[in-house]
Amino acid sequence: MKDLKELFEHQLKDLYSAESQLIKALPKMVKNAHDKKLKEAFEGHLEETKEHKERLAEICKELGIKPTGETCKAMKGLIEEAEDFLKEDASEEVRDAGLIADAQRVEHYEISGYGTVVRYAKELGHKDIAKKLQKTLDEEYNADNKLDKLAESRLNKKAK
Repeated sequence: MKDLKELFEHQLKDLYSAESQLIKALPKMVKNAHDKKLKEAFEGHLEETKEHKERLAEICKELGIKPTGETCKAMKGLIEEAEDFLKEDASEEVRDAGLIADAQRVEHYEISGYGTVVRYAKELGHKDIAKKLQKTLDEEYNADNKLDKLAESRLNKKAK
């Protein structure tokens, strides 16, 4: 990579891969969650994640790049950790608390990635693209806040 433009494109492809992997992983989280509100949060985020992937595809089309071809190794690792956790012998309450922890690791990774591409888009003069990416970043923060509230208000207490 020789400039910020190429790094920006690389980061977009990495996020596209991350969102694609997450779309496959979230149904497992829905299936393994026991708390109704947690299931609903995961289901809602699945739909949002599909929108994020579509938004990235539109941005890539606008920039004249193919969004495929990268594998986000970080997301792959985060998903593997979550899958390993699901193999643990845990009570329903502890499983829900652990699923939230794993989901928040994913959200924090996405927040970091989207924060970076928003900044790059602005620096490269892509104002409209920056706005689209900021919308996704805001949605990732909201998803993380919902998980925080679920954990703090009830699920961590149940796991105690």
